[in-house]
Amino acid sequence: MSLPDDLLDEDAGPVSSATGRPLTKRGEATRARLLEAAETVFAEQGYHEASIVKITERAGIGLGTFYLYFDSKRTIFEALVVDLNRRVRHSMSEAMAGASSRLEAERAGFAGFFRFTAAHPALYRVVREAEFVSPDVLRLHYTRIVEGYEQGLRAAQHAGDVDPGLDPAVAAWALMGMGELIGMRFLLWERDDAGGSPGELDPVVFRAMTRFIDNALAPRVGGAREGGQA
Repeated sequence: MSLPDDLLDEDAGPVSSATGRPLTKRGEATRARLLEAAETVFAEQGYHEASIVKITERAGIGLGTFYLYFDSKRTIFEALVVDLNRRVRHSMSEAMAGASSRLEAERAGFAGFFRFTAAHPALYRVVREAEFVSPDVLRLHYTRIVEGYEQGLRAAQHAGDVDPGLDPAVAAWALMGMGELIGMRFLLWERDDAGGSPGELDPVVFRAMTRFIDNALAPRVGGAREGGQA
């Protein structure tokens, strides 16, 4: 099943599923409340146990109003994945702004990713459920992250900041996968084991991860990585 055009087009603003027209500021605020409620409900109960009634009750919005913005549970689930994707990419790009090198940008970008994950642990469960609920939106989520990532690596290679022998596409997928699994193991699982809220990634883990990334990306000088590491 293909995704609606408003989910595929990043420049398109939110629209009403009833009229297909752009939302007013008030409408955008109501839609945002529904997505915020959906994030909590889907994360706590999973897609199949969640319901439109539970989402509207959580949002404090009438059931009839829901259908002015979304036409089904699946529609709001897909919109939530796209919304989480947009926000996590914004968190990463905002953190990377002003970095003086690609390696510095990598460290800042991952710090932004982990901050977002700590504040929105639902990202993991919602995205993983998308594999079964809406494979197209799962693919959209990862592809949008990787496309920008790959472009940044290519630009850094031309600038001499990244090893020119690396395949930017493979490197982008590898780095994204590493960040996702590090966050799951050392942030979310730590939170679950402690029975509390996510907090932040252990700085020791973050330093170990960024050292690995530096070694992987840094240009080679005389057969060795810059800084004297093979």
